[in-house]
Amino acid sequence: MLKQALLFAAALATAGIAQAESATYAIEPTHTYATFEISHFGVSTNRGRFDKKEGSVTLDRAAKTGKVEISFDMNGINTGAAAFDKHLKSEDFFDVAKFGTAKFVGDKFVFDGAKVVEVQGQLTLKGKTAPVTLKASNFGCYDNPMFKREVCGGDFTAVIDRTQWGVDYGLAWGFPKDVRLVIQVEAVKQ
Repeated sequence: MLKQALLFAAALATAGIAQAESATYAIEPTHTYATFEISHFGVSTNRGRFDKKEGSVTLDRAAKTGKVEISFDMNGINTGAAAFDKHLKSEDFFDVAKFGTAKFVGDKFVFDGAKVVEVQGQLTLKGKTAPVTLKASNFGCYDNPMFKREVCGGDFTAVIDRTQWGVDYGLAWGFPKDVRLVIQVEAVKQ
């Protein structure tokens, strides 16, 4: 009986240690930027960003697992040109009146040693969901002297086919399907 009690206590302690490795981080909006790039007739590149975003990351570096959820207010599209922003928000592109939020949920983290190198997940845009893989060109964690907490973050990119989400405007004129996403993210341990 004592042996079973000790084994049970050891199992609980081990479970507690494993759970203690997992931490939750809140997306820090002033150090998180999500931008997009698309070729404009092969001559120049149109760029824009999503100014309004929020989310969280759960990361267990010991188990090499994690989950990220980040939402984007589609009314926060900003290209620096009001007329272009208005067009992007229209039914031609994102139909923001009907689909005001986009969301990425990544639940498969790929590590190389201690560094996250890839996050696989699902992007929901215009009411449609499709897989997206974000590749990390940078990733790390540090003790932030201002927040007095650990901060983790990195630079991530992906190329998506916008037609998967019904964003077809301009294809007949030669606008490409491929859009490059560039995401700089930092999140503060809670």
